[in-house]
Amino acid sequence: MRRFLLLSVLALLLAGCAASTNPISGRRAFNYAWSPSEEIQVGRESDPQIVAQYGLYDDPEVAAYVDSLGQALVRLSHVRREDADPAFANMPFHFRVLDSPVVNAFALPGGYIYVTRGLLAHLENEAQLAVVIGHEIGHVVGRHGSKAMWRQQFGTGALLLGAIGGQAVFGGNAAENILNLGSTATQLVFLKYGRGAEEESDQLGVEYAALAGYDASQGAAFFRSLKRLSDRAGAELPTLLSSHPDPGNREAYMVQRSAFWTERGLAQQRVGRESLMRFVDGVIFGEDPRQGYVEASTFHHPGLAFRFPVPSGFQVLNQPTQVIMVPESQQAYIVMDLVQEQSRARDAAEAAASQQGLQVVESGQGQAGGLPMHYVVADATTQDNQQLRIRYQFIDYAGQVFRFTGMALRTAWPTYEPMFSATMSGFRQETDPAVLNIQPDRVGLTRVNVPQPFHVFAGSQPMPRGVDALSLAILNQVEVGEQIPAGRFLKVVR
Repeated sequence: MRRFLLLSVLALLLAGCAASTNPISGRRAFNYAWSPSEEIQVGRESDPQIVAQYGLYDDPEVAAYVDSLGQALVRLSHVRREDADPAFANMPFHFRVLDSPVVNAFALPGGYIYVTRGLLAHLENEAQLAVVIGHEIGHVVGRHGSKAMWRQQFGTGALLLGAIGGQAVFGGNAAENILNLGSTATQLVFLKYGRGAEEESDQLGVEYAALAGYDASQGAAFFRSLKRLSDRAGAELPTLLSSHPDPGNREAYMVQRSAFWTERGLAQQRVGRESLMRFVDGVIFGEDPRQGYVEASTFHHPGLAFRFPVPSGFQVLNQPTQVIMVPESQQAYIVMDLVQEQSRARDAAEAAASQQGLQVVESGQGQAGGLPMHYVVADATTQDNQQLRIRYQFIDYAGQVFRFTGMALRTAWPTYEPMFSATMSGFRQETDPAVLNIQPDRVGLTRVNVPQPFHVFAGSQPMPRGVDALSLAILNQVEVGEQIPAGRFLKVVR
């Protein structure tokens, strides 16, 4: 399916040379990779990949709130105005909340816009959310993804493959296969817009928020807070600053642009702190341990009730559909996921052994943690003649087939094979009640009863692991030494 989607996108790229319209200026140009209908198709095909890879935040009220605000801003955008091209006037918009702690928002062509729960937690009011969502609508309306992809394809001859540093295993091809980096959706997520596109989206984000009556200057405080987060950010999604680089003095620009609309008669009186906090209260903060976590060199998954050991020195990347383990040398990897095609480990092993291009070295059956297990060891050669050895192990557990895939260069196999075997044979049912009943940290609200410096307030709060006074200050968009007035509600983590 991924190969089909990529070929489809390549075909669309080649077809995208026909002139089409910019919804903002109304002018026609040739520098778009896709036509409007093709942008919708790309977004529609990529959206399930984003959802599968990152997961949706499981709170219907939060999802409905974000969608409602997004749709209201779309109605004020250029694609819903009287002179809008019908190709854009009928484009539906979709707003998703991703289950990621990373502070991020991004858009795909064709009206698909995503914000993370991490972003929602770090906002202070609805006006800031309106500016962020308006910014992403601006990327769609400005057709910035289509322009950037056109530049990649026809300007540099590259299709964004191998653009993500630090995660390559055996070179770009293997990394794409492991981490799904070659998918259209992932290419679009990591696609960086030019300075002009960022400036235009900042302008549109302020304009759309101001038209909705929000104090768009509030966006400046949020982006100032993002800069404080930048040194601490890190996860499978890029941070908002890395995917949306500052086009130059963004904070001052938002204040100035907001004043521009005030001078033209727009009453920007809506801030909406209470409106936002009603939905932020209770939002999961940080990683959700119920979806998997590492402790004492063991990966635990309370939701699916299993555990297995992690090899020493391996970094763990836990995604909704797979767990990836890579050593610092990046000369091997282990992936654990669920088999979708077969319902028994035996059938899955037979299917793996029959794959074209594999030469089976060894196969057999046994047990892993008392559970039925089948394994296949095979050799393969990549297109650039790298000699690989692969160990597949399939385990029947809880009515599903769990698959481990361990791969290394054949010359490095003696080094990594014992690690592969130990991890795969160490798969066990999780029975520890403390693990099975673990709960995530959540954002809460508490009232400041007497005036006090923020660090005094923070010192009076119980701090979960990984949370300190600075991170709590960033969460509240205040300075550690700032004086907090009595009566103000602040965010805490519980």
